[in-house]
Amino acid sequence: MSLAHISAAEALLRLGDFSNVIDARSEGEYAEDHLPGAINWPSLNDEERKIVGTHYKQISAFEARKLGASMVAKNIAEHIRREVLDKPREWEPLVYCWRGGKRSGSLALILDQIGFNVTVIEGGYKAFRAALVADLPQLAARYSYRVICGTTGSGKTRLLQALHAQGAQVLDLEALANHRSSVLGMIPGLAQPTQKAFDRLIWATLRGFDPSRPVYIESESKKVGNVAIPEGLVTAMRSAPCLQLDLPEDERVALLLEDYDFFVRDIEFFCERLEALVQARGKETVKDWQARSRSGDVASVVRELLVKHYDPVYLQSIKRNFDLYPQATVLQPQNRSMEAMQALAQSLPSS
Repeated sequence: MSLAHISAAEALLRLGDFSNVIDARSEGEYAEDHLPGAINWPSLNDEERKIVGTHYKQISAFEARKLGASMVAKNIAEHIRREVLDKPREWEPLVYCWRGGKRSGSLALILDQIGFNVTVIEGGYKAFRAALVADLPQLAARYSYRVICGTTGSGKTRLLQALHAQGAQVLDLEALANHRSSVLGMIPGLAQPTQKAFDRLIWATLRGFDPSRPVYIESESKKVGNVAIPEGLVTAMRSAPCLQLDLPEDERVALLLEDYDFFVRDIEFFCERLEALVQARGKETVKDWQARSRSGDVASVVRELLVKHYDPVYLQSIKRNFDLYPQATVLQPQNRSMEAMQALAQSLPSS
């Protein structure tokens, strides 16, 4: 029997040392955020936590602890029956809960009594989250970034995808955020992660990179939809060399109609999202865009969105925020196709 405790800072460095990382919190807490790669074995589920909390407030702490203990024992027994019976003696889990250690401690104690080498994170998820936030700025500063710039529809995401497919190191913030980083950037059917989860996804991605190789990243603003890019990463990317991706206007319009085809298929959804531009472009302009979209002329609306809204805003922002943008290397793919982006990616260094 060997039950060990490690600090959150040590857990940051040793996540790969364990057979499994087990989150003993409820499914709701786990969904909000969890350690990279963690699996969820709730000692108490969401409904049980509410019941125990009600007993604590309305009856007594002692009665709540008795009730909670019976639920925890039942749940742990089920986890062991379902997940542990086939585990070898060499299986070494890392276990955590929220902070106090009662839920993770109960699970860890039983696993320890079975004979496994079990490790518990001191301070639980809360301490790990604090350690991760503290580590992010210095982790982000370790890498040399290449910032893919370009007006809306120029193919920045396609180029990042082509680079990734060819083995380059890519930090695709829009993919991690489930958002295309504009007023019209929400993706139907995909919820954005919480801020905590977004930070963790960035940290986990950066942690897997080689500091001796460049990291390609898109020229984002400080937020991607509803989540904010960590300040340390914003600082690092805004001082990095820039690559300016240029596509002709017709190609950009066609690319957007392809990548935002859900708007073309659901015009009313598109018109609803256009309402967000009333303050910036005026009610009459937005009404005109909506009417033309409903009549089937989406392409001309997209073109005007580029020329009158997105391009001026983007160019003003990129010049103001990215120090080396005036010295950007210009990239001109043959067209908007993935084949053209793949050819362009092959010309860029990955190491």
